[in-house]
Amino acid sequence: MKHLPRARAGIAPPTTSAAPPGAVRPVAALRWLATGALAALTLSLSACYTPAWQQLPPSTSQADAQAQLGKPKEVYPLAQGVTRWLYPTKPFGEETIAVDFDAQGRLLRTTQVLSTQEFNKVEIDKWTKTDVLHHFGEPVETSYFPLMKREVWTYRFKQDDVWFSMMNFYFDADGIVKTTQISPDPLHEKRDNNMF
Repeated sequence: MKHLPRARAGIAPPTTSAAPPGAVRPVAALRWLATGALAALTLSLSACYTPAWQQLPPSTSQADAQAQLGKPKEVYPLAQGVTRWLYPTKPFGEETIAVDFDAQGRLLRTTQVLSTQEFNKVEIDKWTKTDVLHHFGEPVETSYFPLMKREVWTYRFKQDDVWFSMMNFYFDADGIVKTTQISPDPLHEKRDNNMF
């Protein structure tokens, strides 16, 4: 029978670095706690973040709005003296912020217009290129299909706030919307590089 050496008085026996099964090592526990705390902090900060365009109070002046948001990229007249400022994130973004002012230059509303809800407002056989331009801004791309005799304007957006998509407006020769089509955004499609 093998005898183990006795510990000397006042001297602790040596320890090994191996932890017993199921035990949590102090360094790993600290890492886990730090990671959890960082994730919780990130989540709480993102929950508190409100974009500048959503912070503008009603009746804000155009000067104050511009001080907060910067100079608009596009400006269009709407019905009844309303002026629309647009802040697009194209060519790769899926948002365009519309800031509408009344005839006195006071804020009426702010809206993210590249959305399913806003696209549903378009009326087939009624809306024109001008209506689409003034509501959504300049398209990210245009194309023409000679056999169909249709010009197509395309906008990037997140369908139902989830799917990266393209909204396509088809105009006839008179510039009237004849149909719309939603297609996947090729920028976000997965490509299979192992086909061969």
